[in-house]
Amino acid sequence: MYTKKIYFSGGSFHELQEVFSRIQGVQTVTAGYIDSEVPSPSYEAVLTGAAGATMGIEVTYDPKKIDVSSLMDILFAVVNPYVKDQPGACAGLMYRSGVYYLSSEDEPLIEYHMNFIHNRQKVPAATEAALTLNDPTSDPVGARRCYAAAKRLISFYPADAGHQQYLKKHPEEKTCIDFCRLKELAIIQ
Repeated sequence: MYTKKIYFSGGSFHELQEVFSRIQGVQTVTAGYIDSEVPSPSYEAVLTGAAGATMGIEVTYDPKKIDVSSLMDILFAVVNPYVKDQPGACAGLMYRSGVYYLSSEDEPLIEYHMNFIHNRQKVPAATEAALTLNDPTSDPVGARRCYAAAKRLISFYPADAGHQQYLKKHPEEKTCIDFCRLKELAIIQ
C-alpha cells in the first residue's frame, strides 16, 4: 500500500495523536519532536526549550482515502493558528503550531491552504472588539496574524514509548480538545 507522511504541531502532541489516530485513511500516528537542534532529545529537553524542538506528530496516511488538505482542515479545527505558541492550555515555543512536509509535491497544496488560513484573518466588528479586549495577540484593526509554520521538515525524533498513545493509556487525563464534539461532527471515529 502506498502511503505518505505529513507532520503537525500545535499544543499537546498527546491530544493531536489521539485526534489523528481516529481519522479514516490515517495508518499510523507517532508522537515526537520536530526540528530538534539536538539528536534524539528527551521530553524534558524539549519541554525546557533546551532542544529547540517542537512537540508534534508524524501522520502516515493513505492518499487514496484522505488528502493533505483534509488533514490540514482537521488540524486547524483543533489548533488555533492565530494564537502564538499557545494552542489550548499549553504555552511556549515547544507548542507552536505548524505543518511540516517531506515531499516537494505537497508544498504547493500546503502553501495554497496556508494562504487561505492567512487570508481568513479578517473578523467581524463584534468579534474584533472581543478579540481586542480578551486576546493580547489580537490586532487592534481587526486582522489576526497567523502564527502557524508551514515548512519542509528538517528532522523528526519519535518520543519514548511512555508518550505514544498516551491518552489511550490514560483516558482520565483532562484535555483541551472536545473529542465528543469532534465525534458528533463526524470528524473522528
